[in-house]
Amino acid sequence: MSGHPTYTPDGDAARPAVAVLGAGSWGTALAALIARHGHRTVLWGRDRDTVAAIDGRHENPRYLPGIPLPDTLRATPDLAAALDGCDLVLVVTPSHAFAETLHALAPLRPAHAGVAWATKGFEPGSGRFLHEVAGGILPDDVPLAVVTGPSFAKEVAAGLPTALTVHSDTPAFAQQVADTLHGPAFRAYTGEDMLGAELGGAMKNVLAVATGVADGMDLGLNARAGLITRGLNEMLRLNVAIGGKVETLMGLAGLGDLVLTCTGDLSRNRRLGLALGRGQSIADAVREIGQVVESIQTADEVMRQADRHGVELPITSTVRDVLHGGITPAEGLRRLMAREQKPEYPTGLFGD
Repeated sequence: MSGHPTYTPDGDAARPAVAVLGAGSWGTALAALIARHGHRTVLWGRDRDTVAAIDGRHENPRYLPGIPLPDTLRATPDLAAALDGCDLVLVVTPSHAFAETLHALAPLRPAHAGVAWATKGFEPGSGRFLHEVAGGILPDDVPLAVVTGPSFAKEVAAGLPTALTVHSDTPAFAQQVADTLHGPAFRAYTGEDMLGAELGGAMKNVLAVATGVADGMDLGLNARAGLITRGLNEMLRLNVAIGGKVETLMGLAGLGDLVLTCTGDLSRNRRLGLALGRGQSIADAVREIGQVVESIQTADEVMRQADRHGVELPITSTVRDVLHGGITPAEGLRRLMAREQKPEYPTGLFGD
């Protein structure tokens, strides 16, 4: 992505009206955050019972039980009603529903409204980055942005301190999105590397499975730290190969998100790894978690990118093979430990 398209927000630039699409835990948390900042905020979801509870009882009993939501937050199952009069659209659906959601919103979006997303992952099957998907569905003049970084929905919904970053090819739009999110307990930074930001947000989910497996097998804190560090190395090498910026993955979109997801038990992907490390099957673990676990599909797409660019990713490829049942976690450990001894950076900062 390159260039800086011009963008001038219409309507009330200080308090844009926001439509948040996706009433899961993360979509609800972000909608609550934005509503608390004084924006007219409408949350759209497919599940009518969940939407009714959010709109009537100010609680999402399925995904954020017991956490009160602001009285000013509205929720609806009607997509057209959610988008009516909005100045900013924030998509927070799972990656497998991203393209479908964009196709649905495209004819209903107010002409001046930009589109941002807090979805992490790739388009299933094609392996395309989400900004590529969005660019192929929406008109060329629609500003786009990705919201990413270390954030658990439950903590954001509860008002605990959080820092994220907003990346866009359109700096003015990145600033508008960041201003909408920024508040007393929420810091929002900006950047211009959508490619690197999206890679970090997707790839950390795969690496969190690896650290979860290690912890589930009681391999110790040394092993966890080693996996996080070498996992970051894999993220950096692939990012450089595809044209992303090094500094993006050394910040919130990369290192920050990686550390949180690899160490925090609120992470679905870490919990999947923990379950596998303790001997559970993938099916039983996913059923127990009860929500979408992005890493299962994302591991395939990361390796598709790696193969395309000739980058070897030992940890990521091992996670993929474990998730597909080709090897056991114990076999994966033996594979990684059996790799040849060599300098940490034999060909420079991102050497294999």
